[in-house]
Amino acid sequence: MKKLIIAELLAATCMLAPAAWSQATMPARQTIRYFTTPLEKDPTREVEMVSITVPPGAGNEFHRHYGDQWTAVQEGEVTFTIKGQPPVVLKAGDSNYVTRGTIHRQQNLSDKPAPLHRDEYFDKGKATAEPVPE
Repeated sequence: MKKLIIAELLAATCMLAPAAWSQATMPARQTIRYFTTPLEKDPTREVEMVSITVPPGAGNEFHRHYGDQWTAVQEGEVTFTIKGQPPVVLKAGDSNYVTRGTIHRQQNLSDKPAPLHRDEYFDKGKATAEPVPE
Protein backbone atom coordinates (compact mmCIF):
# COMPACT_ATOMS: atom_id res chain seq x y z
CA MET A 1 0.00 0.00 0.00
CA LYS A 2 2.81 2.44 0.91
CA LYS A 3 4.56 1.71 -2.42
CA LEU A 4 1.35 2.50 -4.31
CA ILE A 5 0.92 5.86 -2.53
CA ILE A 6 4.56 6.78 -3.15
CA ALA A 7 4.22 5.82 -6.82
CA GLU A 8 1.06 7.95 -7.17
CA LEU A 9 2.73 10.96 -5.52
CA LEU A 10 5.78 10.58 -7.76
CA ALA A 11 3.58 10.37 -10.87
CA ALA A 12 1.57 13.45 -9.84
CA THR A 13 4.77 15.41 -9.16
CA CYS A 14 6.19 14.50 -12.57
CA MET A 15 2.96 15.56 -14.28
CA LEU A 16 2.59 18.90 -12.46
CA ALA A 17 6.23 20.00 -12.20
CA PRO A 18 6.68 21.06 -15.87
CA ALA A 19 3.61 23.34 -15.75
CA ALA A 20 4.70 24.92 -12.47
CA TRP A 21 8.25 25.33 -13.73
CA SER A 22 7.13 26.98 -16.99
CA GLN A 23 4.98 29.49 -15.07
CA ALA A 24 7.83 30.32 -12.70
CA THR A 25 10.22 30.98 -15.60
CA MET A 26 7.81 33.15 -17.65
CA PRO A 27 9.53 36.52 -18.19
CA ALA A 28 8.06 39.42 -16.27
CA ARG A 29 6.70 42.50 -17.98
CA GLN A 30 9.60 44.92 -18.42
CA THR A 31 8.90 48.62 -17.95
CA ILE A 32 11.36 51.47 -18.53
CA ARG A 33 10.21 54.95 -17.51
CA TYR A 34 12.33 57.47 -19.41
CA PHE A 35 10.92 60.53 -17.67
CA THR A 36 7.94 62.03 -15.88
CA THR A 37 7.64 65.81 -15.92
CA PRO A 38 4.95 68.47 -15.47
CA LEU A 39 3.23 69.51 -18.69
CA GLU A 40 4.76 72.85 -19.69
CA LYS A 41 1.56 74.92 -19.91
CA ASP A 42 -0.47 72.92 -17.39
CA PRO A 43 1.40 72.03 -14.17
CA THR A 44 -1.67 70.09 -12.92
CA ARG A 45 -0.82 67.38 -15.48
CA GLU A 46 2.28 65.25 -16.08
CA VAL A 47 3.71 63.71 -19.22
CA GLU A 48 5.52 60.39 -19.05
CA MET A 49 7.42 58.40 -21.69
CA VAL A 50 7.51 54.64 -21.12
CA SER A 51 8.73 51.52 -22.95
CA ILE A 52 7.04 48.26 -22.03
CA THR A 53 7.76 44.71 -23.19
CA VAL A 54 4.70 42.53 -22.71
CA PRO A 55 5.64 38.81 -22.55
CA PRO A 56 3.58 36.20 -24.42
CA GLY A 57 0.28 35.50 -22.68
CA ALA A 58 0.53 38.57 -20.44
CA GLY A 59 -1.54 41.73 -20.31
CA ASN A 60 -3.63 43.84 -18.00
CA GLU A 61 -7.22 43.87 -16.80
CA PHE A 62 -9.81 46.44 -17.80
CA HIS A 63 -8.86 49.85 -16.42
CA ARG A 64 -9.15 53.60 -17.08
CA HIS A 65 -6.83 56.57 -16.75
CA TYR A 66 -7.07 60.13 -15.47
CA GLY A 67 -5.67 61.40 -18.74
CA ASP A 68 -4.73 60.47 -22.29
CA GLN A 69 -2.47 57.69 -23.57
CA TRP A 70 -0.76 57.07 -26.93
CA THR A 71 0.69 53.61 -27.63
CA ALA A 72 2.85 52.43 -30.56
CA VAL A 73 3.65 48.74 -31.02
CA GLN A 74 7.32 48.30 -31.93
CA GLU A 75 7.39 44.51 -32.55
CA GLY A 76 4.96 41.63 -32.39
CA GLU A 77 1.31 42.31 -31.68
CA VAL A 78 -0.96 43.50 -28.89
CA THR A 79 -4.69 42.86 -28.64
CA PHE A 80 -6.40 46.11 -27.62
CA THR A 81 -9.95 46.00 -26.29
CA ILE A 82 -12.28 48.86 -25.35
CA LYS A 83 -14.92 47.47 -23.00
CA GLY A 84 -18.06 46.57 -24.94
CA GLN A 85 -16.32 46.61 -28.34
CA PRO A 86 -14.63 43.86 -30.35
CA PRO A 87 -10.86 43.48 -29.78
CA VAL A 88 -8.43 45.04 -32.27
CA VAL A 89 -5.01 43.50 -32.98
CA LEU A 90 -2.28 46.13 -33.23
CA LYS A 91 0.87 44.96 -35.04
CA ALA A 92 4.37 46.42 -35.35
CA GLY A 93 4.05 50.00 -36.59
CA ASP A 94 0.41 50.38 -35.46
CA SER A 95 -0.59 52.87 -32.79
CA ASN A 96 -3.66 54.03 -30.93
CA TYR A 97 -4.93 56.87 -28.79
CA VAL A 98 -6.95 56.27 -25.61
CA THR A 99 -8.92 59.24 -24.30
CA ARG A 100 -9.39 60.05 -20.63
CA GLY A 101 -11.74 57.62 -18.86
CA THR A 102 -11.95 55.04 -21.68
CA ILE A 103 -12.22 51.55 -20.15
CA HIS A 104 -9.73 49.33 -21.97
CA ARG A 105 -7.04 46.65 -21.72
CA GLN A 106 -4.02 45.40 -23.68
CA GLN A 107 -3.02 41.73 -23.97
CA ASN A 108 -0.26 39.87 -25.76
CA LEU A 109 -2.08 36.78 -26.99
CA SER A 110 0.81 35.76 -29.27
CA ASP A 111 3.79 33.51 -28.57
CA LYS A 112 6.39 36.32 -28.91
CA PRO A 113 7.24 39.33 -26.70
CA ALA A 114 5.60 42.61 -27.72
CA PRO A 115 7.66 45.76 -27.06
CA LEU A 116 5.67 48.97 -27.18
CA HIS A 117 6.22 52.67 -26.60
CA ARG A 118 3.75 54.74 -24.62
CA ASP A 119 3.31 58.46 -23.99
CA GLU A 120 0.92 59.32 -21.17
CA TYR A 121 -0.58 62.65 -20.08
CA PHE A 122 -2.19 62.22 -16.66
CA ASP A 123 -3.48 64.36 -13.83
CA LYS A 124 -0.67 65.05 -11.38
CA GLY A 125 -0.94 63.24 -8.05
CA LYS A 126 -3.56 60.71 -9.20
CA ALA A 127 -3.02 57.02 -9.86
CA THR A 128 -2.01 56.33 -13.45
CA ALA A 129 -4.62 53.58 -13.75
CA GLU A 130 -7.84 52.67 -11.98
CA PRO A 131 -8.99 49.03 -12.25
CA VAL A 132 -12.53 48.46 -13.53
CA PRO A 133 -14.40 45.21 -12.81
CA GLU A 134 -15.32 43.06 -15.82
